[in-house]
Amino acid sequence: MTTNATTSFQPVLDRIAEEIAELTDRGTPADYIPALAAGDPTDFGMAVAELDGTVYGVGDWRHPFSTQSVTKVFTLALALAGEGDTLWAHVGREPSGDPFNSLVQLEYENGIPRNPFINAGALVVTDRLHRLTGDASGSLLAFLRAESGNPDLSFDADVAASEAAHGDRNAALAHFMSSYGNITGPVPDLLREYFRQCSLEASCADLALATGFLARHGLRADGSRLLTRSQAKQVNAVMLTCGTYDAAGDFAYRVGLPGKSGVGGAVVAVVPGRCTLCVWSPGLDSRGNSVAGVTALDRFTTITGLSVF
Repeated sequence: MTTNATTSFQPVLDRIAEEIAELTDRGTPADYIPALAAGDPTDFGMAVAELDGTVYGVGDWRHPFSTQSVTKVFTLALALAGEGDTLWAHVGREPSGDPFNSLVQLEYENGIPRNPFINAGALVVTDRLHRLTGDASGSLLAFLRAESGNPDLSFDADVAASEAAHGDRNAALAHFMSSYGNITGPVPDLLREYFRQCSLEASCADLALATGFLARHGLRADGSRLLTRSQAKQVNAVMLTCGTYDAAGDFAYRVGLPGKSGVGGAVVAVVPGRCTLCVWSPGLDSRGNSVAGVTALDRFTTITGLSVF
């Protein structure tokens, strides 16, 4: 089946949900963040948002969950909109090949993280955004509320506290980069903003809508421009090559779309010029990506023929 501009995505989603229901191995929830450990791997939701804001969904597509690293897409876009190419002097655009919380590359690369989606890179981006706005997490929340059309989006204080209590490695990353001058503000302030950012709760519908600016080549839901077409291309490219931790090559092979995952079980994906997707299921594989989520996106691109390749 190949979709066209007049074809509803609903039958595709219904078919995918039926297939996902047959999955026997759905992975395990993230256990190093206690607030996420109780997640149920059988939970599943998926939403597709078209460029005009029409949304299709299946399963738990309106159920809010902890977005975790998915928010890194939005802080990257806001920071890039605020300071342009200057941002890339502080964070790279290459896959890391290492776990998302690794410290090993920072020393021999002089405190410059490989990309914006590993934890070190996301800390740098949050620091840059906080420097630009004075309120990185508040700017993120305002943007997501506007783009999703959901004024009730909020942060989960319990999740933020849980991450802070188990955030020694992130603190180490931030202090190490600060020693190289690549963190501009106080590390405790940065960590507070970062943990708060990752604790945002949203649904598949919210995130599919909020990611729409990347399918619209930088245009926000109200028609105003957040990013240039070139900048939107840059964000999509980094999502494709770096958005699913050290499984980005396999994700590109299976799914063929720019995507960003989070250890809460969500994955967002972009079909430039056509639609955006979000899928959620808390069970993760060994690399931190949702087992059911990646499978569902694989099936979506196979069934519809929608891919960047």
